[in-house]
Amino acid sequence: MLSDKVQLAINQQINREMYSAYLYLAMSAWCSDEGMNGFANWMRVQYEEEMFHAFKMYDYILEQDGQVELMPIEKPPASFKSALDVFEEVLSHEKKVTAWINELVSIADAENDYATHNFLQWFVNEQVEEEATAKEIIDDLKLAGEKGPGLFMINRELAQRVFTPPAATE
Repeated sequence: MLSDKVQLAINQQINREMYSAYLYLAMSAWCSDEGMNGFANWMRVQYEEEMFHAFKMYDYILEQDGQVELMPIEKPPASFKSALDVFEEVLSHEKKVTAWINELVSIADAENDYATHNFLQWFVNEQVEEEATAKEIIDDLKLAGEKGPGLFMINRELAQRVFTPPAATE
């Protein structure tokens, strides 16, 4: 059973994950409006990943006989300067998510909740990947420049991304 403190913290993180999904959906819409459909696809897949994260936490609370409390989702920004600006925002946001996940681990540890600590390790590892991916795309965008064939190639590459839910054993 979850302590009140752990349950509240996970419920708050569900809200943050859903905000993250909303943020990526807003970014997807902006990229579509700018004619960057590959970037829009990447963001839409990111939206699906964030919703997967939220539901993973949602299900965990229920499995632990806890109570899910859904909270209002903040409105995300809808306008960006460039593809580079979008991905710099992605990296900044993912760094915040990493800090929130680390705080969750600290709360679980303080409550001697080893099951939740173990559950959260998947998210700790996921955040390493999230930040590294965003940084790699930022580096590519800086090399490619704001317009031209490099941006076109990155757009084509990002169009290939698909959402594949992680295996149940992860």
